[in-house]
Amino acid sequence: MTYQSPFSTRYGSEKMRALWSETTKRRAWRRVWVAAAEAQTAAGLISPEQIDEIKAHAQDIDLHRAAEIEAEIGHDLMAELKTFAEQCPLGGAVLHWGLTSADVQDNADVVRQRAALSILLGALSDLLLRFADQIEATADLPIMGYTHLQPAEPTTLGYRLSNYAQDLLAQFEDLVHLRSRLRGKGIKGAVGTAAPFVEMLAGSPITPEMLEATVMDALGIEAHPVTSQIYPRIQDYSLLCGLAGMAASLHKFAFDLRLMQSPGFRAASEPFGDRQVGSSAMPFKRNPVRTEKICSLARQVAAGVSVAWHNAASNLLERTLDDSASRRSLIPESFLACDEMLNTAIVVMDGMEIDEAGCAAHLATYGPFAALERVLSALVRAGADRQEMHEQLRQHSMTAWRAIEDSKPNPLSDQLTTDMALLHFLQPARIRELLDASSYVGLAPQRALKMAARIRERLLPPQQLELPT
Repeated sequence: MTYQSPFSTRYGSEKMRALWSETTKRRAWRRVWVAAAEAQTAAGLISPEQIDEIKAHAQDIDLHRAAEIEAEIGHDLMAELKTFAEQCPLGGAVLHWGLTSADVQDNADVVRQRAALSILLGALSDLLLRFADQIEATADLPIMGYTHLQPAEPTTLGYRLSNYAQDLLAQFEDLVHLRSRLRGKGIKGAVGTAAPFVEMLAGSPITPEMLEATVMDALGIEAHPVTSQIYPRIQDYSLLCGLAGMAASLHKFAFDLRLMQSPGFRAASEPFGDRQVGSSAMPFKRNPVRTEKICSLARQVAAGVSVAWHNAASNLLERTLDDSASRRSLIPESFLACDEMLNTAIVVMDGMEIDEAGCAAHLATYGPFAALERVLSALVRAGADRQEMHEQLRQHSMTAWRAIEDSKPNPLSDQLTTDMALLHFLQPARIRELLDASSYVGLAPQRALKMAARIRERLLPPQQLELPT
């Protein structure tokens, strides 16, 4: 009888949900405490017995005890620290020495953000390889192209898919770069000056910079050279922009597939299970629920960019806490939404149904109009006046379009092959040949195949992606 987020059970993979779980968060905090204590041990500040005990209990998360303490003191990180200290009679007394909460939390956040990006990159790599497969399979399949949601000129389905794949490949490269640029706060104390460590290490051969470098090396991340109490929140804005960029590309693909599945287009559709229910009221419905879900989640990720902007712009002086509450859900749920979108898109690509008959029917209906450009060019090449022929073809096309609007067969071919003004320059057989728009796709097949090859050449093999521990 308590609220649960849809991301707790419905959206996101088990791996991503585990990464953003309460237990994993606290283990990440303890990882920072252990790394700091080990660095202080190397400086002679903590005894070997103390560090051994601290390390021995690093994984012993006790959520019940931490909740009891938090209910009393009202500070979640301090409650976890007290829980950890209770488990370490010797080492507990030196835990968190010289640190502020953000030294722990901000570094742990970046460790998990980088791990989450690795999960997304692995899924995005899988999705792109599936795009490559489908592009290759449909590189030569002619379909009607649309501009302004109106029939325009033919293209191929593989070339249309190449547009989505090109965007997603660019997002893959952007996220790889983004991941490499994420920095932790480092170990710098309450306002970023490292004053506690200057005094703590006075007379020691270990400098505050050396201690920080040791801790960050243990965490596997780099530190910002300058911080306030927290790492610059503009980094969160960059992170959300990166996730929103990928979400935009997924939304574009999903929205277009929803259009292609509609009776007005009939080109391709998402998979629909034998026992799947499309509507509680209408038994015949095959609603595109997977791609609709992708679009819905993408909007949520995009909205998070604004929150991240305000968190960065309104974090005053060395730090105000008005970013904290929103960040608790903003970053994890943005990652979970992207994770769900990618895994859903993989399912869609694996089971995508291609309606070749529908593609051919639309091409037969609307393709001749696009082919008028070829007819006009051939007429001019044969010696006709371009302006006169343009008007002649325009009149024929308007008449034919009205017939289609009245649900009649397209009469354009019959009209043109009986028009003596045109037959003075072209034979009927040549006009019919030109009106066959299925071959009027330019370089679409070749460019589609090149995009598929580029995906395979440029993607990191999944096993080379750094995965979270």
